[in-house]
Amino acid sequence: MTIEVRVPTLGESVTEATVATWFKKPGDAVAVDEMLCELETDKVTVEVPSPSAGVMGEIVAAEGETVGVDALLATILAGEGAAPAPAPAAAPSEAPAAAGGSTDVMVPTLGESVTEATVSTWFKAVGDTVAQDEMLCELETDKVSVEVPAPVAGVLAEITAAEGATVDATAKLGVISGSGAAAAPAVAAPTAAAAASGKDVANAPSAEKAMAEAGISAANVTGTGRDGRIMKDDVARAVAAGSAAAVAVAPAAPVAQAPRGPVSADDAAREERVKMTRLRQTIAKRLKDSQNTAAMLTTYNEVDMTEVMALRNQYKDQFEKKHGVRLGFMSFFTKACCHALKEVPEVNAEIDGTDVVYKNFVHMGVAAGTPSGLVVPVIRDADAMSFAGIEKAISEKGKRARDGKLSMAEMQGGTFTISNGGVYGSLMSSPILNPPQSGILGMHKIQDRPMAINGQVVIRPMMYLALSYDHRIVDGKGAVTFLVRVKEALEDPRRLLMDL
Repeated sequence: MTIEVRVPTLGESVTEATVATWFKKPGDAVAVDEMLCELETDKVTVEVPSPSAGVMGEIVAAEGETVGVDALLATILAGEGAAPAPAPAAAPSEAPAAAGGSTDVMVPTLGESVTEATVSTWFKAVGDTVAQDEMLCELETDKVSVEVPAPVAGVLAEITAAEGATVDATAKLGVISGSGAAAAPAVAAPTAAAAASGKDVANAPSAEKAMAEAGISAANVTGTGRDGRIMKDDVARAVAAGSAAAVAVAPAAPVAQAPRGPVSADDAAREERVKMTRLRQTIAKRLKDSQNTAAMLTTYNEVDMTEVMALRNQYKDQFEKKHGVRLGFMSFFTKACCHALKEVPEVNAEIDGTDVVYKNFVHMGVAAGTPSGLVVPVIRDADAMSFAGIEKAISEKGKRARDGKLSMAEMQGGTFTISNGGVYGSLMSSPILNPPQSGILGMHKIQDRPMAINGQVVIRPMMYLALSYDHRIVDGKGAVTFLVRVKEALEDPRRLLMDL
């Protein structure tokens, strides 16, 4: 008998995936629930288990192909030289049936290296009728949020993992009973927020949650889903457009290691306690680990932005017309840093035990504030890119960061980081290293200041620069030299063309 292997449910608003890797080839014996292939979406990685024991037949969708939900991936010849089947495990797209016509709701595949998640929100209560693929709950990991769809239509009979509970990758979340349950409609009734905004379609549950957390109404969000339905990404875009700056400069939640001081009953009644998200916990831990591990020191300088601003104003219209992207300051700073890193390679290196690993390339991290926290997408091989290539990469990575669509691969492997606090009005700061990197450059606000030039006091657009570095590997001379080379390149951009 031939069994079809199809694309499982990928999650709300995800309609297609790319076949990343096949773990089996035609003719291989497979066991039930053994991993056949891995799919990549713009949000998570999904592993596809074998629905039956048997022999791998035809592979219909090869590696690199883009496939839609329920598309045919391959076939399995059931029973022909079947591998011994292990005890059945819950697959993300095909939950095991429980006694009495019930179906267990299991934790879906969380992605490589992610072993646990926190139950963030239940969108359904016990006794609610659910449709197949309707969102039941949302899980939060330290990397991404994962929405859990209903594997079958029925009634939510039991919730075994309450909100706030931490579950592992094989845990059961709840039970759906199929006995006597009327199939729920494919689209739920309009929510109160949708009704208030005049919509006659239901918004995504995760979008409702995100709007409530951000304190914005559905009327202020443009829906891109079917029939104008508001999706989670739409809320992220609306928040980023209206208040990303305020969110990004908000002080990071401290990691409380000492007991709190005494709080009066009156003050306690007016406090609000909110659990840190896993992403914020990860950010806090990494930043604190950086301070505890590296011998971090910061050196400062200032740069006259007159020449860069003049060059940008002269060519920005032609640049945008030819390359389809605006000419900003980040490409100048990226080029200047790449130039300086060649002269001071220890700033582009890292410590591995008792070894120093020098990088003969520059993977530039560009810190970006988003509604959910600070992320650092990486521009790979920035030293080999043109101004236009750098601007396009920064624009695309920034948009994906604000939309919450960055993959882990896009945030790993950086060798040096630039953080631009100036977009939020910061005049001076000491950036924290992004481990295991040994250097990070802090950009700041451009401000007109009186400067003494050739014996005359003139007004110039000035910016303070800050280089935080790991003193275990970078000496003061190297750090100061690096910052001076960046300053020289920006004050006379022609030096970049002449490699001086």
